Amino acid sequence: MIYVIFGLIACIVGAISGIQIEKKHHQAEISQAKAAAQKIVEKATIDAQDKAEKLIENGKKQTLDYKDSIEEELDSYQTDNITRQSRIDQRQNGLTQTAERLNQLHQKLADKQNGLNDQKELIKDLGSQADELSQARSQTLQKRGALTIDEAKRQVLAQLTNELNREKDVELKYQADEAQVSAPKLAKILAIDAIQRAPLDIPREHIEHSIQISDVNTKQKLVGRDSQNSRYIETLTGVDLVFDPEDPCLLHVVTQDPLRREVAKTAISNLLVTKQINPQSIEHQVAVAQQDLSNELRRTGEKVVGSLHIGWMHPDLLKIVGRLKYRTSYGQNVLNHSVEVADIAGLMAAELGLDVKIAKRAGLLHDIGKAIDREVDGTHVELGVKIAETYDEDPQVVNSIASHHGDVDVTTPIAHLVAAGDSISGGRPGARSESVEEYVNRLKNLERIASEKHGVKESYAIQAGREIRMMVDPRKVNDHQNEELAQQVKRQIEDELTYPGKIKVTSIRDFKATAYVGAEKKKRAKKASRGA
Repeated sequence: MIYVIFGLIACIVGAISGIQIEKKHHQAEISQAKAAAQKIVEKATIDAQDKAEKLIENGKKQTLDYKDSIEEELDSYQTDNITRQSRIDQRQNGLTQTAERLNQLHQKLADKQNGLNDQKELIKDLGSQADELSQARSQTLQKRGALTIDEAKRQVLAQLTNELNREKDVELKYQADEAQVSAPKLAKILAIDAIQRAPLDIPREHIEHSIQISDVNTKQKLVGRDSQNSRYIETLTGVDLVFDPEDPCLLHVVTQDPLRREVAKTAISNLLVTKQINPQSIEHQVAVAQQDLSNELRRTGEKVVGSLHIGWMHPDLLKIVGRLKYRTSYGQNVLNHSVEVADIAGLMAAELGLDVKIAKRAGLLHDIGKAIDREVDGTHVELGVKIAETYDEDPQVVNSIASHHGDVDVTTPIAHLVAAGDSISGGRPGARSESVEEYVNRLKNLERIASEKHGVKESYAIQAGREIRMMVDPRKVNDHQNEELAQQVKRQIEDELTYPGKIKVTSIRDFKATAYVGAEKKKRAKKASRGA
């Protein structure tokens, strides 16, 4: 127990001793820290003093520099003010001098105005005197000439009017003669220029009327048992299918309708390609061919109208234009011919200052009646006029269609251009297949039939054989006989000749009585003078 107590005492004494030792140690560290802090404070104080001195010195230096710059700026402002003041003084002196000069000028102007006023008064007095003298002269002239002023004016104006009318008549006569002389030459120049600038000549297109079949088996399929397939094709397309006797595999499509021929050829060609030939496929291929043809007509019309730049055209009329692609006249494709006429008419219209668009439109549509003349009764001119009027075409276009073969009178210059373009396109070498001999023989036969009739003095085939004109003797043929004569010639032409389109028969009975006034008196006077 004692040992325990001594141990506790020893522990307590050791703890107290350790605390004292630790306390002394802490005090020593605190003393050292205070000494270090004192040194840091002293050093910081010294550094702060140095920096403060430097800042003060820099501030003094900047202040001095700023003071110097301000003084320099003030000096420059002072110099500018002095300069400006001197300029202001100079301007003030200039304004003063200008005011003095203006006062002098004002005084001079006032003096001149006074002089002008005096001159005006003098001129006014002289004008009054001149009016009085003019009135006195007029009165004297009226008394001596026995004419009033109005009558004299009327006489002078009448004389001037007569002279001007005479000069106008002379000038108009000269211009008319000059135009009449130069018109053929200018027309030739315009036509030659239009021909040279027009599209290249398009050779005649050969329309294929036959289809070559590859072998006999395909032919048998196409014909079918008891010719059922071929007859069904004929029924649907409206054509006749005939095999060439010399070439059994050559099939001829016989029809006068080019559109039916095209549908039949397309349908048969498609059947030969598919090699599926039965009533169902025949119906399908014919329907496809008809639809393709309808689309092709529309595309062709749009392409032609777009290439000519003639503006909007009715969609149905575009299809009719496309039908011309499958129509020929004497071997010449009508669509190519119409495009060529449109180009030629447009070029000549441009040279003459006319409406180019209307001229091209009239040239394209001048033979539009040929697109339906196989389906509708009437000449292509009559049908073309009806088509143009139906689709509200310009009256110039309608007149060009109606008059391009001389059936009606021309009422617009564009109609002359279309007729000229039609003659140029159809008459160029190689354009049409009709021979010169056949053309000449047709004209001679027309004139022969007319000349054989009683009372006919002369006969002329004009308009490329589209009209025959007869000049009858009025002493041998009366009016009733003249009408009957035209009917007789018409019937004989229908019976004996083959002719394209329509031929106009015109019988002219003209009776003239001529007498001369003054001729006998002059002759008698000459005879009397000779006898004397």
